Amino acid sequence: MQMISLTVPVYNEREALEPVFEKVRVVMTAQPRPWEIVFVNDGSTDGSGEILDRLAAAHPEVKVVHFRRNFGQTAAMMAGFDFASGSVVIPMDGDGQNDPADIPRMLEKLEEGYDVCSGWRKDRQDNALRRNLPSIMANRLISAVSGVRLHDFGCSLKAYRAEVIRGVRLYGEMHRFLPIYAKWHGARITEIPVNHYPRTTGTSKYGLERVLKVLMDLVTVKFLEKYMLKPMYLFGLWGVIFFLCTLVFTVWSFYMRTQGYFFTMTPLPMMAVFSFMTGIICVLMGLLAEMITRTFHESQGKTIYMVKKTRNLGGDPAGR
Repeated sequence: MQMISLTVPVYNEREALEPVFEKVRVVMTAQPRPWEIVFVNDGSTDGSGEILDRLAAAHPEVKVVHFRRNFGQTAAMMAGFDFASGSVVIPMDGDGQNDPADIPRMLEKLEEGYDVCSGWRKDRQDNALRRNLPSIMANRLISAVSGVRLHDFGCSLKAYRAEVIRGVRLYGEMHRFLPIYAKWHGARITEIPVNHYPRTTGTSKYGLERVLKVLMDLVTVKFLEKYMLKPMYLFGLWGVIFFLCTLVFTVWSFYMRTQGYFFTMTPLPMMAVFSFMTGIICVLMGLLAEMITRTFHESQGKTIYMVKKTRNLGGDPAGR
């Protein structure tokens, strides 16, 4: 019988942890399949680690991974995938805003033949201006650029068949694009509305700056999709464009000289050219750095996190 693995990144959520686990336990014990829940303590400083250790001591289905310091949500989610042993992996938030009662409906979708079932917080209980409106705009942009039509890429509550995410390596803030990576592996993706509760404990770890991160990550994802195996197509295209610009400006310079004008009369044309070229170089260097980072980590088998200790787990991640 298939094992179900739930993974929960945790950062300073001590007041929510026991209620979250109790809700999960009620839902998962009511279904027939074996299950486990992998909490990843992302360097919490509020005593969350002690609570997780206590839960692990009392419940063998609770697994805990303690990071040496805070590495961020993407690293914590990646560690959850690495240490999960189930054939179905379901990440969810540790703040109590996700509803574990939605999990059985997601499992039913996987039984219908889908590889990924994504949650859609249709009635999202967050600040409308700071969280909801930027999220709606970002989701529409991501759908348009990626071709993966989902209403809510940012919802952590999703169900994945393990085989479509085992080979995926996440970096930076890329966890929200995981359905896109799964699509690259040929996954069939569906979406269902899920419950979403207002936060009653702790504080949100995200603000409006997350929108800018989403835009930058989206550029990276689109680059990886189209040019990871053939980056010369992109770099070469811009090289041709700059050569053409050079030709145009050279011809224009000779023409202006025949009319008695010089570019040196005003710095604006040169400023525009240098600004444009500098912007392009920055973007291309950023994309090149993304490729170098992935090569560095994957060729040497390095992870983007460091584990301090674990509870109810072996020494090696299941997915490595």
